[in-house]
Amino acid sequence: MTMQQIYLAIPILPLLAAAVVGLFGKFMPRAAAHVLTILGVALSFALSVYVLNHAMHSAPYNETVYSWLKTGNFSFEIGFLIDNLSAMMMVVVTFVSLMVHIYTVGYMAEDPGYARFFSYISLFTFAMLMLVMSNNFMQLFFGWEAVGLVSYLLIGFWYTRPTAIYANLKAFLVNRVGDFGFLLGIGLVLMHFGSLDYASVFSLAPQMADVQINLIGSSAWSLMTVTCILLFIGAMGKSAQVPLHVWLPDSMEGPTPISALIHAATMVTAGIFMVARMSPLFELSSTALSFIIVIGSITALFMGFLGIIQNDIKRVVAYSTLSQLGYMTVALGASAYSVAIFHLMTHAFFKALLFLGAGAVIMGMHHDQDIRNMGNLKKYMPVTWLTSLIGSLALIGTPFFAGFYSKDSIIEAVHASNIAGSGFAYFAVLTGVFVTAFYSFRMYFLVFHGVEKWRTPHHDAEHDAQHDDHDHHHGLAPTDDPHEPGWVIKLPLILLAIPSVWIGYVAIEPMLYGDFFNGVIYVDYAAHPTMQEMTHHWHSTIHNAAGMAIHGLLSLPFALAASGVLLAWFFYTQRPDIPASIQSKLVWLNKILENKYGFDAFNDKVFAAGSRLLGHKLWQIGDVTIIDGALVNGTANLIGKAATVVRKLQTGLIYHYAFAMIIGVFLMLTFFTKV
Repeated sequence: MTMQQIYLAIPILPLLAAAVVGLFGKFMPRAAAHVLTILGVALSFALSVYVLNHAMHSAPYNETVYSWLKTGNFSFEIGFLIDNLSAMMMVVVTFVSLMVHIYTVGYMAEDPGYARFFSYISLFTFAMLMLVMSNNFMQLFFGWEAVGLVSYLLIGFWYTRPTAIYANLKAFLVNRVGDFGFLLGIGLVLMHFGSLDYASVFSLAPQMADVQINLIGSSAWSLMTVTCILLFIGAMGKSAQVPLHVWLPDSMEGPTPISALIHAATMVTAGIFMVARMSPLFELSSTALSFIIVIGSITALFMGFLGIIQNDIKRVVAYSTLSQLGYMTVALGASAYSVAIFHLMTHAFFKALLFLGAGAVIMGMHHDQDIRNMGNLKKYMPVTWLTSLIGSLALIGTPFFAGFYSKDSIIEAVHASNIAGSGFAYFAVLTGVFVTAFYSFRMYFLVFHGVEKWRTPHHDAEHDAQHDDHDHHHGLAPTDDPHEPGWVIKLPLILLAIPSVWIGYVAIEPMLYGDFFNGVIYVDYAAHPTMQEMTHHWHSTIHNAAGMAIHGLLSLPFALAASGVLLAWFFYTQRPDIPASIQSKLVWLNKILENKYGFDAFNDKVFAAGSRLLGHKLWQIGDVTIIDGALVNGTANLIGKAATVVRKLQTGLIYHYAFAMIIGVFLMLTFFTKV
């Protein structure tokens, strides 16, 4: 096979499997659905590993596969850009997807939509691969919209649940807001650069750095600033940044495997990948970078606070994802694009591990998701306990774990940044370290340690009301102990736990301080010296990954993380009365957090209610009054009234008609006959 054939095969294999299973799944044996899709994704993963190895030792591949459309001077094409960035993303996406496919065999074993689910997740993999492999904005937008569409199908997979339908509609609409900005940004690129090809646009970018455009009246705006902010608005929707973050926690209504797929390595990281890919554009606008770093820091800190009060095990992990996406965005704003991608990679493994671990706990607890009803599961689910502990340690940035290297690098990058807003961002990411450790280990201690609360049958009315047959609380009988799931569930947990430990140690030096991203990610060191300072500090003080971990044991972030863990241990294993007392005394604060800062209420009362009111008024005025009332019924009424008047002229008397004829002849002779 030629390299181009290999590149084509990587996205096509999951697409073919999705098509076959989606169209013919009802007529196949149940096992055929997972065999075909797992085989397709496994082959894609194997080929992606080969491509990554090839990309690291050869020049980037940037070719058009075929031309889709030509209009005027513009050409819209399908093509691949395969370099270290896209090849690394391909490996991460296919590996996490493969783990999710294997895990799904056990998790969805009894679901009637078994084949449909496998078809969807395989199609999702195809869409994400098309996004990361694209060499132009048009194909990027195709993959962008395709992952949004399939995520809509997956979040609402259990379509008989009103909450699932609400969640997938919410995700779809919120992402359309971001995509509107994204499309406007792409439109500006096409208008001013005359091309949608990455290479052409990036080569012209320095010439456009000082170009001004008029948006409102005669006021001048920087083309690069407007374009980059519009592109980033797209990333805000897809990567769930404040205020377009509201869809992500609700997407937990979908089955757990897609929570891992959407919130780990794929959909939510598309925005981070896109900004890193567009680094030659973003480096030309410090204003856009300031906007990015402030939005990211707000997301990192304030979404972390919401994780503290969550009791649904999946929602705790979901708010953790929001916070970590904020960390990645902060790194982008600090011009540390390679650090953001590095954290994207490490986060993909340990966050997928945490989601799949949460799914294993839910299965073991007979679909009870409330962490207040758990306790001491370490005794009954040792593999799930150990892998979840590894994922939690990686998440909070424990030295020698994968998350430590990427998370501490983000904190260092923000500290070294000279971008406006970096001071607030530094405070946010440092505070976020403590918050992350606290809510992560609050969940860990409540689930795996302490008293076995599930031994007493109980029911949570609010919890029951929010879940249907697929996810509801039963209350376990004393004899109905939680149980470890089978190997089809445990194997993905173990395989994801391995890179959650070592991938950061192995990859930090080549990805951040080596030449892995040379020629792929562009940074203007004169204007934004962040990475230059970090590289100097690495070579002069740290030297290697082990040195960084040892140095990290004495750092402020480690002290904050350890404090968060110790406080969670004390509160939730030794003195559970203290959190309850704090909650009762700070009712106003708890109310704010339970209401998620009012974002959902504001959207419902302003945007949703406003849209419904606008639609109702347009229907009343436009449809009922103007179209039906004036044009359709009004025309009929006018003709009817005219007919009523004209009808009176038809009397049936001959002398009336004779008189009318004489008057008519007289008028004709008077006005139309020339003498």
